[in-house]
Amino acid sequence: MSEPKWLDRDEMRAWRGYVAMSEMLEACLSQDLRKAGLSSADYTVLVLLAEAPDGSLGLGELCTEAQWSKSRVSHQIRRMQGRGLVVREGDESDPRRARAVLTDRGAEALRAAAPVHVNGVRRYLLDHLTPEQQASLADIAISVLPHLSPAPLPPELRPDPSGH
Repeated sequence: MSEPKWLDRDEMRAWRGYVAMSEMLEACLSQDLRKAGLSSADYTVLVLLAEAPDGSLGLGELCTEAQWSKSRVSHQIRRMQGRGLVVREGDESDPRRARAVLTDRGAEALRAAAPVHVNGVRRYLLDHLTPEQQASLADIAISVLPHLSPAPLPPELRPDPSGH
């Protein structure tokens, strides 16, 4: 194995700053969500299901959208089903597959937690960035994400076909 190309001072500053910010931001947002009765994983699943056209996703689709393993998705859905936030149903088009479906209780939990989450995103991150810095942050994500996963970019990061 060849000698690694060690980070220079500026690269180390960028990397360490990103790691510290990412971990602290996630901790703060998670703490806020816990006060609203949800984990970060619960919130992720509820958002993805709420954004799906019929409030449901195949478990494979959920793996792709959340960037989680099949095992993690299966365990998460089981925990959430036990609390009445989602139900697991057979897929009508393929009985070998299962779907996660948002329940009324899950939709209500999301409605209650969403303001808490968005307020945290603003308070902990966006309020401290200029519009130019926010655009740079999105540009960085667009540059890096395709090298981390074959999954398509989230819709918010995809180019607007109309050019707006």
